[in-house]
Amino acid sequence: MTPPLNLNRRDFFAQTAAASAALAASGGAIASAATAPFPRASLPKTSTDKVTLGKSGVKVSLIGMGTGSVGVEQASNQTRKGVKEFTRIVRHALDRGVCFFDVADQYGSHVYLREALKGVDRDKYVIQTKTHAHDASTARTHLERYLLELGVDHIDILLLHCMTEKDWPAKNQGSMEYLMKAREQGLIRAHGTSCHGMDPLRTSAKNPFVQIDLARINPEGLIMDDRKPDEVASELQEMHDSGKGVVGMKIFGEGRMKEADRRDASLRYVLGLGTVDAFIIGFESPEQIDDVLKKTDEAIGALKK
Repeated sequence: MTPPLNLNRRDFFAQTAAASAALAASGGAIASAATAPFPRASLPKTSTDKVTLGKSGVKVSLIGMGTGSVGVEQASNQTRKGVKEFTRIVRHALDRGVCFFDVADQYGSHVYLREALKGVDRDKYVIQTKTHAHDASTARTHLERYLLELGVDHIDILLLHCMTEKDWPAKNQGSMEYLMKAREQGLIRAHGTSCHGMDPLRTSAKNPFVQIDLARINPEGLIMDDRKPDEVASELQEMHDSGKGVVGMKIFGEGRMKEADRRDASLRYVLGLGTVDAFIIGFESPEQIDDVLKKTDEAIGALKK
């Protein structure tokens, strides 16, 4: 379950320890708590409808703009275009109704997004970013720097970046505790994880710290945590049923799905799961934004028939 607002950090870590022990004892195959599952994510009317990420209360556009295509060493395909072109793409996204932006220190995209959003009211966009911090002190300095780089007084979603091991909670206890405190202070609105691997994904599905998870999902198993999409979809179902927000990524296999029919099939698959609340696309041009929004509208229409 996602931690309620009045859950103190001591109770949280007691629940985390219990969940971790149960996961270890079961080999990763325990059932969700015997509570009514969170309602299925309803199919939006359009590609830019606002959706709520699980029980977090954070509302985003169905489609978000990613800024980390080939994102390494504080650069990405988006930032390599320069501030002027980056801003043109972001402003086009906003004009089309996309208000959800995914950034990260690893991509070097914080200051680019700050420049692109200058003059835009803070309540008109949602920022999701990530940290590699393991301890509380580093997490605090990261968050303080991120706020300065982004030019905002709060960040909507802050994720532990690229969890690769089953026992990631043990190695990140300090940063988890700090992020919970930061949420209580209003510096962030929600916290969670992005995972690379099935073991960490299974842990995230059960860990109460995770309010929102950024997950790789498409029907071809491209650049995913498992080559079997159904295995990943099963974990996303568990996350959704417990009220966690699920944000999809790698919908087009990091650009490997170049054919229109493959992209259309992936959009229909992800939207049809009923467990992925929103998804991120690494847009690199205004034309790509228009194309994906059009294809998503068509996929929604096809699923509603």
